[in-house]
Amino acid sequence: MDVGALFLKAAAYAAEFRRSVDDRPQRPVYDYPQALAAFSEELPENGVPVDDVLDSLVARAEPGLHMPTGPRFFGWVMGGSHPAGVAADFLTSAWGQNTGNHVVAPAAAAVEAVAARWLLELLDLPRESSVGFATGATMANFTCLAAARGAVLRAVDWDADTQGLFGAPQITVVIGDDAHTTIFSALQFLGLGHDRVLRVATDAQGRMLPDAFADIFGSISGPSIAILQAGQINTGACDDFTKLVPIAKSHGVWVHVDGAFGLWAQVSPERRALTRGIGLADSWAADGHKWLQTPYDCGYAIVRDELAHRRAMTIAASYLPLAAEGERDPSHYVPELSRRARGFATWSMIKHLGRDGIAALVDRNCEAAQVMAENLMREPGIEVVNDVVLNQVIVRFGSDRAMDEADSMTRRTIARLQRDGTVFAAGAVWRQRLVMRMSLINYQTDARQAKIAAHAIIEAYRNVWQENDLA
Repeated sequence: MDVGALFLKAAAYAAEFRRSVDDRPQRPVYDYPQALAAFSEELPENGVPVDDVLDSLVARAEPGLHMPTGPRFFGWVMGGSHPAGVAADFLTSAWGQNTGNHVVAPAAAAVEAVAARWLLELLDLPRESSVGFATGATMANFTCLAAARGAVLRAVDWDADTQGLFGAPQITVVIGDDAHTTIFSALQFLGLGHDRVLRVATDAQGRMLPDAFADIFGSISGPSIAILQAGQINTGACDDFTKLVPIAKSHGVWVHVDGAFGLWAQVSPERRALTRGIGLADSWAADGHKWLQTPYDCGYAIVRDELAHRRAMTIAASYLPLAAEGERDPSHYVPELSRRARGFATWSMIKHLGRDGIAALVDRNCEAAQVMAENLMREPGIEVVNDVVLNQVIVRFGSDRAMDEADSMTRRTIARLQRDGTVFAAGAVWRQRLVMRMSLINYQTDARQAKIAAHAIIEAYRNVWQENDLA
């Protein structure tokens, strides 16, 4: 096998795909059944030359690919996988390092240590904090909440790491009504239950109401965890950390922040007022494959109390080398022992963009979201439902009609827009109303792309409006 030729061929396929993304429909050509049919065949009894395998993979996969790498893909909060990070990720795969510990993968462990320090500076979080490189925000939240679970139980003389939760004091979890679903998954995985929580009422943008938050803590005692949010998944709103964190701290509560994308507001001087006071919390979760634009999978579990973090995650065995004083062992901060070397892409993206470049990227996307909203609001019958404070825009069509009719027009506008393919956006339910949700979080998305997208959305709505009135 000519490894060099094979890798060059794969790189050529990748480059051609990226060059063509802007001109492709921002949605798959194949749906799932079609994609499944494209790949389905009997188990191969004999091998196939690797060049043919690569050709076949590309031919079968590309029609079923979404375009989150494109400038007008707004369906979910997905970063664009910047080429600098992708190139580092190519090398990560080629190097084949298992980042279980610092002896098995010295360079991978070292780059994580440096990238962790850079992340704390970028996000302006307590410098003594530890950072685990997880798969994404789901596992980052899980990791932080595992550290929280252990810490709040140790405070009442219960060691959950050795004794488990059987007979343990009950932990009270306080969470906002509009928390992201992955938080509830993490609570489920940790044995805390996704329904055994105390929910706090929220305002029209999904922010927890401080008075309601304070009232809850007036009625509970014992080990407790409060989960706040930076970047509500529909509106982009951030909880008021300056009010909420001191309330929780006055009751001895561990405060965790789900900041999958909103935590990156800390990097922007223009946006960091939204997250003022966030550094007072105890732990934070963020995604690299959102605003840092690293490839999947990459998330960060950040914990102020490094010992609590390590106690929750350390994997020990006689065959695993021990870290010397001052050495950072990657397996002490995430649930996995065998895992990808995620630090290389993180280091590369921060090195390439720098603090100023990351701040500019955040600002560019947020400004594009505002341009999008302004253009859409000029069209009669289109309502922008949220205050556009970050990169999220939620829209309702036929807002001058009855609720059921507006729901129908919104659904049909989304479907028409997706068929057209100039823009990809998806639906959601917000405050019992169907909306179209857009997440502008790609390094290529700017005001010009926002105007192109707004024009396509307005055209789709006008067509639906005409069909509706002719029916």
